Amino acid sequence: MSAPVADPRRTERVVIAYLAFLGMMMATGIDISLPAFDEIDADLDAGGRESLIVTLYFLGAAFGQLVIGPLSDMIGRRPVVLGGLALYIVGAAASALAPGYGFLLAARFVWGLGAAAPTSSRTAISRDLYSGDAMARVTTIMMAVFLIGPVFTPLIGQGLLSFGDWPIVFWFCTGLGVLAALATVWFGETLPKERRRPADFSKLVEALGVIVRTRSTLGYLLANVFWSGAFFIFLGSAQPVFDRVYGREDAFAFYFAAIGVWTIPLLLANNQIIKRLGARRTSLSTAAVAVAVGIVGLVVVVLVDAPGFWFWYLWVAAGSSFITLTTPTMYALALEPMGDLAGTVSSLLYFSGFAFGSGLAALVDARIDTAIAPFIVGFSIYCFIGFAFQRWAASDSGVAPQT
Repeated sequence: MSAPVADPRRTERVVIAYLAFLGMMMATGIDISLPAFDEIDADLDAGGRESLIVTLYFLGAAFGQLVIGPLSDMIGRRPVVLGGLALYIVGAAASALAPGYGFLLAARFVWGLGAAAPTSSRTAISRDLYSGDAMARVTTIMMAVFLIGPVFTPLIGQGLLSFGDWPIVFWFCTGLGVLAALATVWFGETLPKERRRPADFSKLVEALGVIVRTRSTLGYLLANVFWSGAFFIFLGSAQPVFDRVYGREDAFAFYFAAIGVWTIPLLLANNQIIKRLGARRTSLSTAAVAVAVGIVGLVVVVLVDAPGFWFWYLWVAAGSSFITLTTPTMYALALEPMGDLAGTVSSLLYFSGFAFGSGLAALVDARIDTAIAPFIVGFSIYCFIGFAFQRWAASDSGVAPQT
């Protein structure tokens, strides 16, 4: 695989490392805070509503996408990423200084707005440099490297809490945002001026019309909403389930990290499968496995009143891992027909996933208290609907209609 760039700094390894680091910015803002939930609840009187710390962050990231993608198509990727990272730094610092829970949630929303830029732009940057199965492979490897963050950040968060109170984890993220900004300045711009779209609202509306009329892109976008909903149930409710359902809150960071460790070799193997089968068939195959895992969970919930910890943990590890395998190839397939609309499409993918996916997850999270059944049922249903939309998208030729 080769990237159509002459800059010697942008070797495949450098591109993957940089894009994975941008992806880690979003994940770190979520995962590093999970071990601090109990302390935040006690100190700021969260009233057992810790999942809002994740939800408000996702909502900020969702609404940020409405601006980030079109803006990056107009003025380039680097200034947009740098502007987002400035908000990221402000939001993280404000979270560390929060005097109350309401202030913290507002700061998390701002933090999410900033996180939208590196998250969405990394997909558009990969589309600037690669296309087709090559993009799918690079995106998959990037995801494997990116998962190093979720593997270690809960453990880092747990370690930081041994040196200070909960604000220390947010100060760590503030410093990480500064480091990401320096890396972005060094990496440079990937969208040439001749490929940028004019700042014309009518052109944006025209571009959105192309997306809606391209079944493969629209289908993957809709599929992403439900796959995201399933995955956000896992992210938002895993810690409360460990704590309230199974009484294992002290071991949460280690168990959470183990899921990331398990997923990395699967992603690397998935990269080889893409080379043999292509992105479309591979994405459908991994999605089908996630659906099968969901069916197993539904059967057990029907037969067993209260599934034990090890069943739930292994089940959710398998389900979330195969969603992670499905997502990067699905994003690559959604962007493939779009060309220089990649930034807009990328932002819509993330907006729909974060906004509607987090809303779907919240419907389930609110029903999880001391029973695991709502978690398994909601997760499984969303996987099935996501798979149905994905099959619909995969049956399309993947060619965008002319504007």
